[in-house]
Amino acid sequence: MLPATAAAIIDPLSDVLLAPGSTGLGILVRNERSPYEGAGMRRDLVPLYLYEGKRVFLHASRVGFKLRDGPDDRLDVFLDYRFEGFPSVRVPPSLAGMETRGPTTDAGISYRHRGALGIFEATYLRDALSITNGSELRLGYRYDWRGDRWTLRPGLTLMLRSANLNNYYYGVRAEEAASGRPAYEPGAGANVWAGFYGSYALTQRWKLVGGAGTTIFDDKVRNSPIVKNSNQPAAFVGAAYDFGEPARQWGGENPPLYVKLLYGKSAAPDCHLIRIMTLRCTSTDSDDNTRISALELGRPLVEELNGWPLDFVGYVGLLHHDENGLQGDAWQLNAYIKAFYYGFPWSGRVKTRIGFGTGISVADRVPFVEVRDQAQRGRNTSKLLNYLDPSVDVSLGDVLGVRSLKHTYIGLGVSHRSGIFGTSRLLGNVNGGSNYLYTYIESRL
Repeated sequence: MLPATAAAIIDPLSDVLLAPGSTGLGILVRNERSPYEGAGMRRDLVPLYLYEGKRVFLHASRVGFKLRDGPDDRLDVFLDYRFEGFPSVRVPPSLAGMETRGPTTDAGISYRHRGALGIFEATYLRDALSITNGSELRLGYRYDWRGDRWTLRPGLTLMLRSANLNNYYYGVRAEEAASGRPAYEPGAGANVWAGFYGSYALTQRWKLVGGAGTTIFDDKVRNSPIVKNSNQPAAFVGAAYDFGEPARQWGGENPPLYVKLLYGKSAAPDCHLIRIMTLRCTSTDSDDNTRISALELGRPLVEELNGWPLDFVGYVGLLHHDENGLQGDAWQLNAYIKAFYYGFPWSGRVKTRIGFGTGISVADRVPFVEVRDQAQRGRNTSKLLNYLDPSVDVSLGDVLGVRSLKHTYIGLGVSHRSGIFGTSRLLGNVNGGSNYLYTYIESRL
């Protein structure tokens, strides 16, 4: 993906998808034409993890702080995942023998002004990981047409890209030159993106989103021997669910706090998630004997959705990997939304919950079991992956007959990282992951 199309997926519609203070989940499917010779079309799955707090926000690939957030003006600082790079699978002949150009993370600052004539935005990005050592200035304009349920936003963005950025993604180094592929440096240039975004409210919570556009390359980029076309069209369609603001569910007061402690071991090699969830495999008999422990904090988002015995809780957790000396220990940050169902016939006597959580997981080092398993399959790894957390628990207070412990639960769960079968560039196109079986205790304070 080009950076404008990647960032354009969510940020221009963030204030339409989510109300202030809200949390949301969704998914998009993108189709685009690759800029590289012979790479063809690609389809990409983009999981949407959304949060719009008073000071902190998360928009799919962007996380940051609001320095100012008024009705007309907004100033943000953030980190943003840059999707650009060579195809990770089925590398075309035009790129054969070249060093892979991968995605990176940009540090950025943006200012947005909403006026009678539309929305004006200026964004400056700089590579935060020293992979490209490049920078980019984006100047954008959008206009809103709104109905009772729909919003349509045409937009135009000018992207002023540094020489380092263009040379990294579209240049050919001297040692990479080959027949029909001379050494080339496009240098600094300006790309233009034009397109539109749209949303439609199916219900108060559910929104459909979609859009289309094209990036028109600077002459210096389109003249690169590894670039085929003068423009890159892309389209996306998806849906998102807004859980609302937790404080509103509790009459404006602070919602309760969930505190969860867990400890677990890596699952046996043949214990994948489906087999574990269907109780066909619960073994932790593995040669690596790696372990995890974590502290998680949660806030209820929705209780008794539509009057059903179904709650949603948002969690943030810090998890430690004990790698048993096989590599350095690692830390992992998990953020996810979890649904709990408790409508069982016996729940009036012993409350029993079945939970399923989904979100994101970021590790400062790829866990050993993922490194080992992916190497055996000849597949790549990623520090950022999708996170799933199925569990089952019971009320400790109900089991012991202690009323004060009614909202304290003991249970079993699975800590699962995965790349959604290699379908998502945001997750490094990883096909694989890891499973840890754990026990836990959780209390609502």
